[in-house]
Amino acid sequence: MPPSSLTPEERRARKAERRLKQRAASLLRAGKMHEARLAAEADGRPLMAAAPPVLNVGCSGWFYWHLRGSFYPTQMPTKEWFSHYADHFHTVELNAPFYSWPTLRAVETWRQQAEGREMIYTVKVSELITHIRKFEDTGTLVRDFGYIADLLGSRMGCLLFQLPPSYDYSPARLQQILAQLDPTRRNVVEFRHPSWWRDEVYAAFEAARAIFCSVSGPRLPDPVIRTADDVYVRFHGVERWYRHDYSEAELIDWAQRIRDVGPRRIWAYFNNDFDGYAIKNATMLSRLLAT
Repeated sequence: MPPSSLTPEERRARKAERRLKQRAASLLRAGKMHEARLAAEADGRPLMAAAPPVLNVGCSGWFYWHLRGSFYPTQMPTKEWFSHYADHFHTVELNAPFYSWPTLRAVETWRQQAEGREMIYTVKVSELITHIRKFEDTGTLVRDFGYIADLLGSRMGCLLFQLPPSYDYSPARLQQILAQLDPTRRNVVEFRHPSWWRDEVYAAFEAARAIFCSVSGPRLPDPVIRTADDVYVRFHGVERWYRHDYSEAELIDWAQRIRDVGPRRIWAYFNNDFDGYAIKNATMLSRLLAT
């Protein structure tokens, strides 16, 4: 039955079924990555240290069909899209791993497609950790997902842990999260509940060398928070998620506020991908911060 002939309830049911299958597959892939991590640790393989640039501005994903004909030329084959994106930005935030735990082969593909380029990947951590188990007994999963950083080596940027909007602050939750993060990684935690914007959270993040994610999002505080040498900002929109077109004045203000906290390294990603706003807004902020 074609999707257009389905009722809204049937579409929701079909989507839920797909998500269940996807989550089951993610558990299997996580198991394989666990085995690979243990084998690598037993071999004592040296890790490749990453030294990213001081300024990293890009988009939250690069493969969106609605960019065909605007950012990507209409006749350009999709296999060339990544190269086209990489001609404009040297970093990208990978959102797909949140929904589907990447295979070892997928991570190797990321490395291969970036060969000959100064491409840095930030990887959004699997929902198995942040949304399904919500950091409950996920220490092994966090270490297994972190193995992606070892596989990417010098291509690795940050690990982005995004919590759901219903996940509000408590001292126990704060300690539970930070206790499971490996301080040798660039760990970024993004909250979607406003209760997390408080001084005791910032102090705990600073002690743990974790990066508190600053955000531009509907109904969320938007100060630029620095808890580590690196500052990380995600742009989702102002009044509506993913749809806001940031004006030059807005981005000038953001650029100044980012500079004011004195970061050693900047990460900024635009997730307002509707109508191609992310592309042009990321281009403008990159120019503003580079001057």
